[in-house]
Amino acid sequence: MNEVRKFKFSNVIVHLLLIILVVINLFPLYWMLTFSLKTNDEILGHSYVDEVTGERVRVEPNRVGLPKQWEWSNYSEAMNTGNMGQYFLNSLVVAVLVILITLVASFMATYALTRLVWKGRKMMNKFFMLGLTIPIHAAIVPVYVILSRMKLLNTYAALIFPYAAFALSMGILISIGFMGDIPYDLDEAAFLDGCGVWGIFCRVIFPLMMPAVATVGIYTFLQCWNELLFATIFVSAGKYRTLPVGVQQLFGQYTTRWGPIGAALSIATLPTIIVYIFLSKRIQDSFIAGAVKG
Repeated sequence: MNEVRKFKFSNVIVHLLLIILVVINLFPLYWMLTFSLKTNDEILGHSYVDEVTGERVRVEPNRVGLPKQWEWSNYSEAMNTGNMGQYFLNSLVVAVLVILITLVASFMATYALTRLVWKGRKMMNKFFMLGLTIPIHAAIVPVYVILSRMKLLNTYAALIFPYAAFALSMGILISIGFMGDIPYDLDEAAFLDGCGVWGIFCRVIFPLMMPAVATVGIYTFLQCWNELLFATIFVSAGKYRTLPVGVQQLFGQYTTRWGPIGAALSIATLPTIIVYIFLSKRIQDSFIAGAVKG
């Protein structure tokens, strides 16, 4: 009986800790959404002169509670005045193309490094892994010079190529774990059936690598969707600006309307939330699949 009570008590403690952890993790999202629906007066507080007494009354800011007046116009102002619609489309185009390039390049490179036998493949693998030790922002000057000489500044390519290049090392590292679990007997069987190198990769290896697609895709998406420094330096034309740069443009020189900024942040965060909701289970399964040998 005592063991049962102890077991139930421990379960209650665990559930309480999990609830507290959930609240801590969800609070920033709640704060951002409510922040995006408030006026400057409600966010920062304001004062007014009472008509009866003539005294100045101070109204404290409402930073955590629900909005007293729901300002849905903040979203329309962010989309129209802030041009968030165009920036959202630019970020989407860049993210989709970077993910496609990274997936194809990392899977093909992993296939060559793990399934084919050729001189120097171990050294090439170390060369790719060296990319993990180089911070993306440490290469700003050389990348800028290269893009400038190739006349790619202020284009989608100015962001797509650097993002894909810096995501390639992690994509290969993840893919190696998955591809190493695929039996070599499948390659030999496909070879006996008449498949060449491309046939084995496209018909045998690539379909079995589907669990790794979610992992590499999510990592690449988060890396390029939230990146700011490259997007600020390599793209100055408003036509090609991405969401992080667009949000930065909403800050005024003298006054700032915080409600539309919160709305823009909510718009920028929405794709990440959607991706997590629909692909979180797939990512967990892919990590399990990559960890189990046999």
